[in-house]
Parts: sequence; structure tokens; C-alpha cells
Amino acid sequence: MTQQPTYVLIPGACHGAWCFDELAATLRAAGHRVLAYTLTGVSERAHLAHRGVNLQTHIDDVVSALAADASDDPLVLVGHSYGGMVITGVVDRLRAPERVVAAVYLDAFVPRDGESCWMLTNDEQRQWYSEVDASGFGVPPMPFFDPRASAHPLASLMQRITLRADLSAIGERVYVFAAGWEGTPFAPTHRRLTDDPTWTTHALPGGHNLMRDCPEHLASIVGAAGRGDQRN
Repeated sequence: MTQQPTYVLIPGACHGAWCFDELAATLRAAGHRVLAYTLTGVSERAHLAHRGVNLQTHIDDVVSALAADASDDPLVLVGHSYGGMVITGVVDRLRAPERVVAAVYLDAFVPRDGESCWMLTNDEQRQWYSEVDASGFGVPPMPFFDPRASAHPLASLMQRITLRADLSAIGERVYVFAAGWEGTPFAPTHRRLTDDPTWTTHALPGGHNLMRDCPEHLASIVGAAGRGDQRN
């Protein structure tokens, strides 16, 4: 019998693990083990925010949490938006990257070596990044975000990722595009990956918050990851 994977869920900017509550509940109801992490300096961990929190901090958050986890299950890493930067770095930094049987990017950044969120997004998003709060290093949540959202560390959006390898070691790479977001900065990424035969891509009709807008379809896609039954 094939060992079932553990699903590791990483939120986007300003959000905590709670943004995955419904998706996590659906996956658990189907018998899956799920770990969802809030990153340093964000949401309920906002009290840990300081000028030095950056992308590497967040990658280390997840690598350390997985190292402390007693399970040796295969892993499916799932990143929403900024979380795509984090899971890419996690794959690169895990002591046993072969544990990662699938990476699922939910309307997310898919960086290559030397790229940052700032480089990969559009001018509208860069304007948002630039509107830091009184601390000088926190990007405030958008007005329509969940009340639990907090400022996000600017350095994490500016820092370029350093990769020792690429994603080719991951047997299954999945991209889920939010086709209902007008002006999305992720259209170029979606086009690039759709043309890449090593990726499986999906386009859902919802906005950027796919967990809210397309919960059932999204749960089906994520739940299939790592099980060898994805289809374009």
C-alpha cells in the first residue's frame, strides 16, 4: 500500500494558517494528515515582526517545523500567493527533498533562482508593497482582507530567493490559476507553466482567494496531488 502524504499548507502575505481552515477540514475529512503554518511576524505571530524578518526567515520556519515533526510521511507542499516563494525555498532546503512528492501553487509565485516577489509581480502590487506602515517595514493588509490579517514583512517581498537546485526533483508540480482576478499579476506565470509539459495547470473561475471562491474544486485538486492522478 502506498504511504499517504501529509499536506503542508503555507499562506500568502498578511494571512495566517486560518485561511486554510475549510480546505484543511475537507482534506482531513477525507483521511489526510494536514499541517498548516502561520509564518513569523504575520497574523497571530505578528508580535514577532521586526525589520529582519525576510523570505529566508519564513523558509526556515517551515523547514524547522518539518524537521521537528515526528512523521516521515511523504509531503505535498501547498503555497498560496507569497507562499509559493516559501515552498520553493523549502524544497531546496529540506535535508530529504525526496520526501516532497508534489508541490501545489495556488495562484502563487513560482520563482527561479535570484527572483523575488517584487520582480515577479506587477506595478499595482509594487505600489501596495511600497505603502509601508508606520513601522517602516510592514506592508499593511488590504482593506478587504480578513480582520485577522496583519501587516506583512516588506523584506520578505523584496528578498531574492537563492536556490541550489530547481524543482525538477519533484515528480508532480501543479499550478492553480485564479482566472477570475482581473489584472492578476500571475497571468505570465500561468502561461509559462501551461507551456511546460512538466507541470499540470488548472484555471478556476474564482478570484485570488481560491480557498473561499472555489473550495470544492480546489480541495479536489489539492487532494489529488501526490497520488498520481492529476490531469491538465
